[in-house]
Amino acid sequence: MGLLSETDAEPYVAVTRAWLEKAVIGLNLCPFARAVHVRGLIHWAVSDAVDEAGLLVDLTGELERLKSTDPARIDTTLLIHPFVLHDYDDYNSFLDPAEARLVELELEGVIQLAGFHPDYRFAGEDPDDMSHYTNRSPHPTLHLLREESVGRALEGYPEPERIYEENIETLRKLGKDGWKRLGIGGEKD
Repeated sequence: MGLLSETDAEPYVAVTRAWLEKAVIGLNLCPFARAVHVRGLIHWAVSDAVDEAGLLVDLTGELERLKSTDPARIDTTLLIHPFVLHDYDDYNSFLDPAEARLVELELEGVIQLAGFHPDYRFAGEDPDDMSHYTNRSPHPTLHLLREESVGRALEGYPEPERIYEENIETLRKLGKDGWKRLGIGGEKD
């Protein structure tokens, strides 16, 4: 259990960074991502965990790192875990113990978790709907965000509740062919 070395992590980080740059930032799916990316405030961590227990250990370490690091050095963390939770239902179930770990560490209201997965699905949506692509990433990934940073970013954004709706509109207009043209993978036929 632990994190891959920088060298071993690079292939996983590279494809995830390409997804961030081409989809998340390029399509403006998260209007706040560009600033932290350009300023180098994203910590990229790749877990070598092969089971949920190992991933929970790595998540705990990354939560503690984010909590104890000056936001001017690390504002957000992407914990990529390519060797565990490939099944989306298992991944989705893991979010409950991950949230429970936030509570145990007294980080509820300090750090929030967002989930990304190659097979991400919103409940109640048609399985082929492009809305799912708002949260589809090359590898299963947990995004650790500082609540304070999210709050500041939302203060300056008119109608933040529209972000989700605009993302769905963007992706539906883009379609699967447009997604394929991004060259980042993750498209489902």
